[in-house]
Amino acid sequence: MIYLDHAATTPMSRTALDVYVKAAEEFFANPSSLHEQGDKTKQLLDKCRSELSQLIHAHSDEIYFTSGGTESNIRALQSLYLGCKDKGNHVITTVLEHPSVQSFFVDLEKNGVEVTYLGVDTNGVISIEELEKSLRSDTILASIQHINSEIGVIQPIREIGNLLKKHGVLFHSDCVQSFGKIPIEVDTFSIDAISISSHKVYGPKGVGAVYLSRNTPWKAVDAFTSHEGGFRPGTVNTPGIAAFTTAAVDAVHQLDNSIKYMWELRALLINELSDISHLITIEGGTDSEKQLPHIIGLGIKGIEGQYMLLTLDRHGVCISTGSACQAGKQDPSIAMKALGKSTQEAKRFFRISLGRHTTQEEIIETAKQMKACVYEKEGIKHDRQTKMAWGRTEK
Repeated sequence: MIYLDHAATTPMSRTALDVYVKAAEEFFANPSSLHEQGDKTKQLLDKCRSELSQLIHAHSDEIYFTSGGTESNIRALQSLYLGCKDKGNHVITTVLEHPSVQSFFVDLEKNGVEVTYLGVDTNGVISIEELEKSLRSDTILASIQHINSEIGVIQPIREIGNLLKKHGVLFHSDCVQSFGKIPIEVDTFSIDAISISSHKVYGPKGVGAVYLSRNTPWKAVDAFTSHEGGFRPGTVNTPGIAAFTTAAVDAVHQLDNSIKYMWELRALLINELSDISHLITIEGGTDSEKQLPHIIGLGIKGIEGQYMLLTLDRHGVCISTGSACQAGKQDPSIAMKALGKSTQEAKRFFRISLGRHTTQEEIIETAKQMKACVYEKEGIKHDRQTKMAWGRTEK
């Protein structure tokens, strides 16, 4: 099996799995319990909070553990909004956000809050000028993702944060796809809150975290909540948090070598597909400052993304046709709609997402199967002369 769907989830690392088992065996007590075993578990939880905070240049008391990226997004936004809703009635987001973020803003609209949805350019990047023009005296909150899960485009978070801070607007960013892949430094980002997730960095599913600046006002969503400083109810998943922290530390420490390797694999795939390059659209652009190499959004003329997915799956290659959270829905992907694609163009979209265990041989084999799919679909014999003739007629 060739697994190329790491943006959806990553396999749990052996190190994280070992830590999970050990923590489950030795630190099973409730960290809120007052006995010795409870205190022992609390000490482990505090250690994890401290280690995770250091990875993003935060303080340990600014980290709140959750059940994953979706809850992190929703609860962070709810808490921030409750803390500032009396100051205005206008909020800002983008047309490219994760469904969990979109659902929050749709709910606000239903309750009479005015929402501005920023558009993006052909590569998926927002305009700082448009953002500045959308700011009003009653703007209180903005949520703009760091990296898009479908096309890998990187938003200029530092510049966005500086602008919003200047105007006194609270700023949250969904960093689920960026954490552990590119540097995140909340102390220089002028950011109030970020959301991260464990299973995107080779940790267990069902665990995530929110960074909330100690200088930012927020209010608890649920009354009488005592866990996680009142941020969320429920006993924390101590083994999951320990494994998440282990996986996160490994990911951040390998960051420089990892991103270099991802660019090499990305270049290899594109090169291996050069025979059909005239039929391929690569979404998100090629600017290394605005693109995460791990995520490759593609479209091939004459081939629906679903057809490519099923064809590759028959040959043991796992890819996707967009965000896993939108799987099974008939509507075009969020990214394709945001980029203004036609229905036909949107249906062509599929995503290849690379991981630390992806090999060059797997990339070469995947490209081979992709080209075979194109040739078979078009009834083209796979030889150099025919390909050259086909290329001339298609142009």
